[in-house]
Amino acid sequence: MSQQADKNRRDRTFTIGDFVFLKLQPYRQHSLRRNTFHKLLPKFYGPFKVIDRIGQAAYQLELPSSVEIHNVFHVSQLKLCKNPATCSIQSLPLAAGFLDSPQEPEAILDRKMVKRGRVAATKVLIKWKNFPAEQSTWEFYYDVLKKFPNFHP
Repeated sequence: MSQQADKNRRDRTFTIGDFVFLKLQPYRQHSLRRNTFHKLLPKFYGPFKVIDRIGQAAYQLELPSSVEIHNVFHVSQLKLCKNPATCSIQSLPLAAGFLDSPQEPEAILDRKMVKRGRVAATKVLIKWKNFPAEQSTWEFYYDVLKKFPNFHP
C-alpha cells in the first residue's frame, strides 16, 4: 500500500533564504477564521522567507509580527515561489479575536443593513489603524461604539 502512495510522493526540500507560499487550513486553525465562507478564502499566502530547517520535514518561516500563529510548518504545507519579484502577495488574515485586541478603528468605509435575529441592524466596514485597507472588517455598529466609546465617525 505504501508503494502506491510513494509513486506520487515528491521529496520537497528548501534552502534557507528561499521564498515559499504557505497553505493554511482555516477549518483547523480556528485563530484564522475571519470569513464564514472558508471555501472562498485564498489557498496559499505569502511568499515568506525560509529562516531555518527543523528536522527532516519542517521549516521555520519569517512571518509578520501581527500574525498570531506559530512560524514552523510541515513541508507539505509549503510551495516554492520561483520568482518572488513577480509573485502576487497575499497577506495572512488577522486573528479571530481581533475585535478584542487593543487595536482602534480609524474610519468607516461602508455601511449596510442586515437582519440580526428579527431586528434590522447596521453593519459597518471598519478600517483599523496600522492595518491595510484589505484587512478591514464588517462589524456591528453598536458593538463598535460599545467597545470604542471615543470613536466618532
